[in-house]
Amino acid sequence: MKRPAVWLLSFLFFALSCSSSLAQDVAQQDVVRGFFDAQGGAVSSHTNNWAVLVCASRYWFNYRHMANALGMYRTVKRLGIPDSNIILMLADDAACNSRNKFPGCVYANAGRQLDLYGDNIEVDYRGYEVTVENFLRVLTGRMDPSVPRSKRLLTDDKSNIFVYMTGHGGNEFLKFQDNEEISAFDIADAFEQMWQKKRYHEIFFMVDTCQANTMYTKFYSPNILATGSSELRENSYSYENDNDIGVAVIDSYTHHILNFMEGIDKTSQKSIQDLFDTYSYEKIQSHPGVRSDLFRRPLRQTLVTDFFGGVAQAEVLPSLPEVIQRSSDAADTANSVPGAHIIPPVSAYRANDTYTYQATPAKGVDVAVVFARSATPGQSRALITFRAWASIVLTGSLVTWASRTRVK
Repeated sequence: MKRPAVWLLSFLFFALSCSSSLAQDVAQQDVVRGFFDAQGGAVSSHTNNWAVLVCASRYWFNYRHMANALGMYRTVKRLGIPDSNIILMLADDAACNSRNKFPGCVYANAGRQLDLYGDNIEVDYRGYEVTVENFLRVLTGRMDPSVPRSKRLLTDDKSNIFVYMTGHGGNEFLKFQDNEEISAFDIADAFEQMWQKKRYHEIFFMVDTCQANTMYTKFYSPNILATGSSELRENSYSYENDNDIGVAVIDSYTHHILNFMEGIDKTSQKSIQDLFDTYSYEKIQSHPGVRSDLFRRPLRQTLVTDFFGGVAQAEVLPSLPEVIQRSSDAADTANSVPGAHIIPPVSAYRANDTYTYQATPAKGVDVAVVFARSATPGQSRALITFRAWASIVLTGSLVTWASRTRVK
């Protein structure tokens, strides 16, 4: 056999091997991508859900505002968001108030069928801790090092956040405990800081107060969906009183939202638009508003559980050698972020072993990050490439030797 024919045979063998390997990799990636994109653009790419629930009022006569926040707290917990992913800001002066005929209890209906306070509630900021400053610090992550993790919003660019606020307000402001106010500009700027710092994927902002719709008019950051209970120069009213408790026990708008949410479970396919379609003046006694121009997904394809429910989604990440290569450089940065998980150092791996590294964020999010690749730590990408080419040359040499032997 002539030498050109031998080298042609070697080249064909090499091309066949490369194309086979490439086709296999592409097919595998297509399968993985197809699994996660099975429902097209309707599926959110977020991997964890959080809730920030704020009752900005205090004192007994604002009992209903505490019931509003506790009702939302019960709902997001029931749908799968754990306490570790909920920041609850509450004056917490109703359950044990001396005027409360039912000590240790907070009810949201006159029949008192359901105690919203119960024995399984975690209030993160209570009493005089509920301030504008603390609320903004929670959102932006600008915390003193002494603040425990349970009081931090440990979100990232894959986090969907439900922000609910209730209390007394007016045109572009909400009062905090009759002592200070937060403006629409303050919240808008806080959300922009969050976006710049990659602290959220999408935000669903809901506010129940007088002239509530003015609170989201100044938003300018992407991926924010907002709704409120009443228009400019319009009051937001309470729903019903309890004669034994002696005050209103819940607001009309929040009562309507909670009624809708009672028909939702963790597997529900109800969309946010389905919720908005139930809005009516006859039911709420005000004109709720919606702002969706900053939100990129169609509301018909945005599930209620994308914000109110627990999440069990996986994120497709680069192969393990790529991550190992940059893990050393990223270690200092990643370890400085609260809740960050850095892949074990290169020295923790042994050559020719197969590793599966599973990480779950520290606050109990149902999301798995999985690597399953053959890892040869300590080797650079150049060395791996060199070994691949060396294998090809060796194979070609063996084919050439075999051909020459046959000719002889």
